[in-house]
Order: sequence, then structure tokens, then C-alpha cells
Amino acid sequence: MPTVALRPAEPLTRPDAVHPRTARRVLVVTGALALLATVVLASFALGSKPLAPAQVWHALVAPDGGEASLIVRELRLPRTLLGLAVGAALAVAGVLLQALTRNPLAEPRILGISAGASLGVVLAIAVFGVGTLAGYVWFGIVGALLAGVLVYAISARTRDGASPVTLALCGVALDASIGAVVFGLLTVDARTFEEYRFWVVGGVAGRDTSVAVQVAPFVAAGLLLAVLVARGLDALALGDDVARGLGHQVGLVRLGGAVGAVLLTGAAVAAAGPIAFVGLAVPHLARALVGADHRWTLAVAALLGPGLLLGADIIGRLVAPPGEIPAGVVTALVGAPLLAILVRRARVVTA
Repeated sequence: MPTVALRPAEPLTRPDAVHPRTARRVLVVTGALALLATVVLASFALGSKPLAPAQVWHALVAPDGGEASLIVRELRLPRTLLGLAVGAALAVAGVLLQALTRNPLAEPRILGISAGASLGVVLAIAVFGVGTLAGYVWFGIVGALLAGVLVYAISARTRDGASPVTLALCGVALDASIGAVVFGLLTVDARTFEEYRFWVVGGVAGRDTSVAVQVAPFVAAGLLLAVLVARGLDALALGDDVARGLGHQVGLVRLGGAVGAVLLTGAAVAAAGPIAFVGLAVPHLARALVGADHRWTLAVAALLGPGLLLGADIIGRLVAPPGEIPAGVVTALVGAPLLAILVRRARVVTA
């Protein structure tokens, strides 16, 4: 009787096949990159004096001192660079804070970081007489860092340690306390109030390139920490015990995420003021697009955040020429409906 050689069964999927979810995530990242590139070009081209793409390119690579070169290099380049840095910082900080506190409503204010930056700016103006944004941005960063350290130190000494609930409660309490001090100082010093109100509205206009250069190292360090703790944040979402069982050092992950959030928020708020909804709405949108894997969520948020902020800045330039509406006002108007739509469609995914 002849023997029949049996071949091994064909695998259901080829070893080199790309998982559909991964393919979708790559497509989302590609689309976010294309969207960001389009918004950056629009940021250079649109305003009270519209410019053609060819004029923008010529002004960037071969400036000739003409009107187009001055507009692009002196006015629109600094605010575009700052918008990229601040938008990415706020969005990634929002992802980190929502993961650390397990609170879908968490955003950069929740740890008192924005309030710390505000106090630093007010003290710079009222006590040290600093009158330029490039001067008091350092005070804002130091104030944010000190506020973040204080919140973490207080929460770590409680019975439950630096748990999500403890971090959130300590941050809210510190935010209220610092806010009272800030408004107390403003009510007794009219000059400080006049300087402060320009900053507190939130926006990227009126900043020169030196501001973006000053905050760039802090943003880079915060983004690096976010990348390093991404896998740990995925494990934390399953609970501390499960995270420890998977080999993660829970305390170290929380500390790294908190420091990253403080650096990102402190730099962004010090440079551009307290801009609303970027750190709240963008993380939800990113998770709705790519799921709760923090490696992908962080990447998409880092692309969508600058897109939202620069888009808001462009809208602010166009709606009431030759005047402008600050980007912080526009992000609140745009971000609130965006978040409401995500909630209504039940697409808000908690970390």
C-alpha cells in the first residue's frame, strides 16, 4: 500500500503578516504626520498677510530681507516652533497624568503644576521686576517643578503612598492654595496684573525664537521620560499587583511619569501660559484612534497636540483681522465640543 506524505498544515497567517490593528495604527500615525505638516505650512502661509507656499519656502531657505522673509522668519517661524513644542508637551503630559491618576478628566492642572508656573511668573514680575517673557519663563519653569515635587512628596508620605487618588487630591489642594496666593498678589499690584494678564490668556503670539530654545531641553527630557515609562503605564492600567507581577517597578514608573509630566507642563505653561483643553481632549482622541497602548497613544498625541494648537492659532489670526484672538481662547472653544463629541459617541477610553 503506497504511503502518503503528510504536509504540515499551513499557518493561518504568514509569519511576516502585519496585524490589522498594527496596520491601522501605522495608518493613523501617517495621517497625523500629514495633518501636522499641512498645519505647519498653513501656519507659515496664513495670517493678515497671506503668502503663497513658494514665498514661504523661499523665505525659509533663501531669505532676501523682503516683506515675505520678515513675516515668515520674524513673526511666524517663532510662534510655529513654540506651537510645536507646547502642543506636544501639553498633549503628552495629559496622557501621562491620565494614566498616573487613572482619571479620564486629568489634565496638566491636576497636579498643581500650572498654578506653580503662574506663581513663578507673578513673583518674577512683582518681586524681581522682570518685564519680558524670555526673562520670566525660567521662573515659571522653576515654579512648576517645585509644585510638582511638593505634590509628589506630600502624597508619598501618606498612608497609601503616591497612589492615583492621593496624587489627584494633593494636586487639586495645592492648585487652590497657590491660586489664592497668585490672585492675592495681583489684587495689590496693578503693574503685575497688567504684565500677568498678557501671559495668562495663553497663546504663542508675541514670543520670539529664544523662548522656544529655552523650553526645548525641558520638553525633550519630558518626552524621553514618557517613552521610557510607556510600557510601565500599560502595566499600571491593570493594577499595581499585576504590574509588579509583570516585573515593573511601580514606584519608579510613577516617579518617571510624574517627572515627565511636570517637565512638559512646566515648560509649556511657562512659555505659552495656561492653554486649556489640549492636555485633556487630545489624549482621549488619540486613544479613540489607536487604543490604550501607551506607546502608540503617546506618539499620536505628540502629533495631534501641535496640530490642534497651531490650528487654533491660525483660526485666531483669521477670524478678526488685523487683530488676533489668542490661541488659548480658541482651544477652549474648539476643545470643549471635541471632547463632548467623543464622550457622546462613547469613544473615551480610559488608560
